[in-house]
Amino acid sequence: QVQLVESGGGSVQAGGSLRLSCAGSGIILSENNMGWYRQAPGKQRELVARISIAGSTNYADSVKGRFTISRDNAKSTVYLQMNSLKPEDTAVYYCNSNRAYWPKRDYWGQGTQVTVSS
Repeated sequence: QVQLVESGGGSVQAGGSLRLSCAGSGIILSENNMGWYRQAPGKQRELVARISIAGSTNYADSVKGRFTISRDNAKSTVYLQMNSLKPEDTAVYYCNSNRAYWPKRDYWGQGTQVTVSS
């Protein structure tokens, strides 16, 4: 059974930092492109950051220079370091895995709440 479990969310003041973790079980993380998405109340889920199996990364324009995605395949964990947080970063953050090889598989975590106050 595949599980992606996010942790590290919480409440922080604007300008602060948080580090989210996503621990995967039941999958071989090195075979998966990994991503962090977020969904704010009343808005659609949006991509925050993605890291490929080769380690290449891409970010939403709104978080470039502030957030960093990384992966530790040996620990089967993906991280999202979030610095200089803004109130508009408030959302539920979800981890996603997308298998790079056949058969394709796509999984989501349950989400972790991040709240940034001004």
